[in-house]
Amino acid sequence: MAQSLAKNLIHLIYSTKNRTSCLSPEVRSALYAYKAGILKECESPAILIGCAADHVHVFIRLSKNHPLAKVIEAVKKGSSKWLKTQGPAFQGFHWQTGYGAFSVSQSHADQVVRYIEGQEEHHRTRSFEDEFRAFLNRHGVEYDERYVWD
Repeated sequence: MAQSLAKNLIHLIYSTKNRTSCLSPEVRSALYAYKAGILKECESPAILIGCAADHVHVFIRLSKNHPLAKVIEAVKKGSSKWLKTQGPAFQGFHWQTGYGAFSVSQSHADQVVRYIEGQEEHHRTRSFEDEFRAFLNRHGVEYDERYVWD
């Protein structure tokens, strides 16, 4: 085959450092746009970005040319630097060190979009920690609770 073809859909989830509730509705749309720009530069376009006050969901089509860890590093590092310019409330801002990255089949892409769109609603009754544990369990990811939260 003369051409390399790939379509890897990835659902990324990561929180603010210590799950600090600082991602106010006022900053979210600009944050999404900034993250989308970084992802575009990484040839990993955002399908949808959404968040709650203490964490982010990013649904992307991962580039065939860039490793996932490098894409995540770029978007977290770049958006953290940008957030620190958005006023005194963000001067000490950091994302958590780790992340969750889950593969998504094309047949489930619409479900992921609906899930991310419903962040505000389902976090009225479910914490980020419970949500993240459920993702880990659903995707068969083995983990040690002592090291999931920083």
